[in-house]
Amino acid sequence: MFARQIGIDLGTTNVLVYLRGRGIVVNEPSVVAVSPGDRRVEAVGDEALQMLGRSAESLEIVRPLRHGVIADYFVTEAMLRYFIEKVCGRFRLLKPVVMMAVPAGATGVELRAVDEAALAAGARAPVYSIQEPLAAAIGAGLPISAPSGNLIVDIGGGTTEVAVISLNDVVVIHAERIGGSQLDEDIATYVRRRHNLLVGDRTTEEAKIAVGSALPLQVTQRFDIRGRDVVSGLPRTATISSEEITEAMRETLMQIIAAIKTVLEQTPPELAADIVDKGIVLTGGGALLRQLDRFVTFHTGVPCHVAEQPMDCVALGTGLALEHLDVLRNRSSPGA
Repeated sequence: MFARQIGIDLGTTNVLVYLRGRGIVVNEPSVVAVSPGDRRVEAVGDEALQMLGRSAESLEIVRPLRHGVIADYFVTEAMLRYFIEKVCGRFRLLKPVVMMAVPAGATGVELRAVDEAALAAGARAPVYSIQEPLAAAIGAGLPISAPSGNLIVDIGGGTTEVAVISLNDVVVIHAERIGGSQLDEDIATYVRRRHNLLVGDRTTEEAKIAVGSALPLQVTQRFDIRGRDVVSGLPRTATISSEEITEAMRETLMQIIAAIKTVLEQTPPELAADIVDKGIVLTGGGALLRQLDRFVTFHTGVPCHVAEQPMDCVALGTGLALEHLDVLRNRSSPGA
């Protein structure tokens, strides 16, 4: 009997779990419903998300990860236990071998917290970890083992990580603690300021998905956004255009461009030449924003394209890294 091998993309917005031999078997929101008093976990993932913004005071809806790292250790451990049991079963003879994707800019304390939470949730020691940009590049199918440069931009819910990868290693990296959640906040701030309307997280995300674009669309699209009027306090609906959402997100998108330019400026000339030939690869949920690849090309002058299944790349990369531990052992270090 062999222990199951699973790779976990523990994201600010979603948790994806890769099971060796089956692929991605879990893709659920990283949301937990807890009782405020005794901190008892009542619901996790999809079930908890349905309660977001709709629960009574008897329940607290928690996102235990912030900017890709643990903000609430107890809730993160409970969430990990839930997902590991969902994949491996509650009663198992062998603990699973686990590979965790971690933000490139995570501190030693943050990395230990991830390691300890995974062990407490039922993982076998040691817990392996791999930097998210490296995992994303593996999952996107980039030839990272070759002696040539690959530029990956992984835009998650809470972090954006830009990295140049060559010979199975990260050569240059820059991380910003912004991502899809910040874009949602930008839209909410804009709607409150321009339309005097308070809107929730799920509503702003729906607006971004429905009509959001990094560049103005040829044909303006509109979205009816519902919330609470700032003045009257009553429910109200406002119509927001795709151009307004583009304007609302611009500042955060320019921060992503600045991070890409920082990495390009630090890249050795030989690898920079490879990147100009191959282009920039976008991964993560943020890569699904309309015309983001054209936006990046416009501001950097470097060709850019979105990876196939960008949201799955990190999870796929963690699973594939488990299958090639001998090659990546120096990059996929066991936790302390």
